[in-house]
Amino acid sequence: MVQKYQSPVRVYKYPFELVMAAYEKRFPTCPQIPVFLGSEVLRESRSADGAVHVVERSCRLRVEAPRLLRKIAGVEHVVFVQRNVLNWRERTLLIEAHNETFASRVVVNENCSYTVHPENEEWTCFEQSASLDIRSFFGFESALEKLAMKQYTANVKRGKEVIEHYLNELISQGTSHIPRWTPAPVREEDARSQAGPRDPGSLEADRPCSGPGPAPETVITDGDKLDADYIERYLGRLTPVQESCLIQLRRWLQETHKGKIPKDEHILRFLRARDFHLDKAREMLCQSLSWRKQHQVDLLLQTWRPPALLEEFYAGGWHYQDIDGRPLYILRLGHMDTKGLMKAVGEEALLKHVLSVNEEGQKRCEGNTKQFGRPISSWTCLVDLEGLNMRHLWRPGVKALLRMIEVVEDNYPETLGRLLIVRAPRVFPVLWTLISPFINENTRQKFLIYSGSNYQGPGGLVDYLDRDVIPDFLGGDCVCNVPEGGLVPKSLYLTEEEQEHTDQLRQWRETYQSASVLRGAPHEVAVEILEGESVITWDFDILRGDVVFSLYHSKQVPKPGPQEPGARAGGQLTDKGWVLGVDYSRVEAPLVCREGESIQGSHVTRWPGIYLLQWQMHSPPGNVACSLPGVEDVLTALHSPGPKCKLLYYYEVLASEDFRGSMSSLESCTSGFSQLSATTSSSSGHSHSSPLVSR
Repeated sequence: MVQKYQSPVRVYKYPFELVMAAYEKRFPTCPQIPVFLGSEVLRESRSADGAVHVVERSCRLRVEAPRLLRKIAGVEHVVFVQRNVLNWRERTLLIEAHNETFASRVVVNENCSYTVHPENEEWTCFEQSASLDIRSFFGFESALEKLAMKQYTANVKRGKEVIEHYLNELISQGTSHIPRWTPAPVREEDARSQAGPRDPGSLEADRPCSGPGPAPETVITDGDKLDADYIERYLGRLTPVQESCLIQLRRWLQETHKGKIPKDEHILRFLRARDFHLDKAREMLCQSLSWRKQHQVDLLLQTWRPPALLEEFYAGGWHYQDIDGRPLYILRLGHMDTKGLMKAVGEEALLKHVLSVNEEGQKRCEGNTKQFGRPISSWTCLVDLEGLNMRHLWRPGVKALLRMIEVVEDNYPETLGRLLIVRAPRVFPVLWTLISPFINENTRQKFLIYSGSNYQGPGGLVDYLDRDVIPDFLGGDCVCNVPEGGLVPKSLYLTEEEQEHTDQLRQWRETYQSASVLRGAPHEVAVEILEGESVITWDFDILRGDVVFSLYHSKQVPKPGPQEPGARAGGQLTDKGWVLGVDYSRVEAPLVCREGESIQGSHVTRWPGIYLLQWQMHSPPGNVACSLPGVEDVLTALHSPGPKCKLLYYYEVLASEDFRGSMSSLESCTSGFSQLSATTSSSSGHSHSSPLVSR
């Protein structure tokens, strides 16, 4: 595979002639570049008028490689041939270089150019490109490739410093100006003598204006190129390899992409997301550009106006910036009725609103970059989880959240600089277990999570936000205008016809299973837990009647038992002879659920065995069943007319390994999570369900 390097345009704020004088000081030896052992001129020629000077040199470079590799190669230095064409009239220097040592095994080509800055003729631009093709090298091809690119990029940086060193030396010696070249008057006899035979070796001198012909990837600076000062000012400090990747991907887009070219900071985010692997970043970016075109995302900020209901109940908004100048977005997730919002505006409207937030975030980053005079390419998000409970685990809402995470991860990589989560409740690890596998590892490393009041004081928010921007609801003095959220009234929900039109209702229904409950004939689901500290989660809606929900544990399999490991649902599974406290035990207190309510909950298991989720018809006070119904009760209920309860339910088991892994990942990416971690661990065998119901 051929490795390529392309530098940005580096600008010397000195005239071309002075830069050339500094460049010539590098020869025949250069103490400032230790690997450069010396050079000798092989050929040299000038045009008749002196405007073009062609020099071909043999340069020796010391091999900086492990001793074993040098021993195998049998050399201590390598030879490169460099050909320079200096055109004083055009004020250009074009440099071509290639290796002679190991030329049959390794091919190195380099092209450089010094030219006059297109907007300031008193400045000089420098560009450099190179390619490396290792065909074979004693089985050490991969090691040599990495070593060569590492050393090459290090020498690139050193080369700029050397030119600046010699410029300063010239100025300190009193040479701050060198006159431009002007043609000398040509006498008549000189003109006649110039018409005679020429030395074939000086053929290039006949083309003083055009130089030696086209050199790959070295052309005069134009407005489409990036210069190093711009990169450092607006994009940040990049290594030479990172600069090269940015320039190559940008150039590829200019040559192949039909449509709007993304901004440089946007291209750079995709490179960072793929660790500057050029092909992977190109693929990711192309998919994102296609997605943006398909959904007209470039026009989103001009065309999207959130419904009034979203503006009132979506508890998120922009709030100044963090201590590093990043735009700050505040989301009061615990106060937000995600289920109500989805039922009132639909999932697509919520997704579009989230996309508009990301588009606005990029725009604010650009503004802060200009305002603070340093590159700012990401924002900080502060998430307040006060009020988060099991109703936030409503499955369609969790699925919508996962979809939004996926869309944002794919199309807005590296836009989140830091995520501060405060007042995380005990239920948070369950939610984290569900969503963390869908979050990129680089993104997870930016999470800081605090439980209780750990966000206050040293190590908390004051380390990331100025005190005068900490919101009042978190104990600060700054009035925060982010909406407080709250429950969305059912009267604002979309009708079933409107939900059917968007296909939303069908998608939600596919998530759940339906069940009927008769008096004396409960509906039960058996869940086999193979390892303690697994998490059983449930989510159900009562469509008709009132039911009592309970959770039991048994060491023995009910008859008929599960057909396969995991879970089996369907009617009553327990037999008549079971005795409460002997054959099975209740691990959740009975919860009365009324018609129209939606219940979400979870249970961290203490023991392996069979867990039974049970729904039975609610009896009048004083008659609530304390044990499982017998077979006779079930048969009587099935053959007797009477009221019937209906429900939709969903359950899921989070494996112990996944749950413990999520706890470990939480602790690894947080600074104030120990209190919450200890509370969760000690609560095994207790439910996270809440008597509060979502609507």
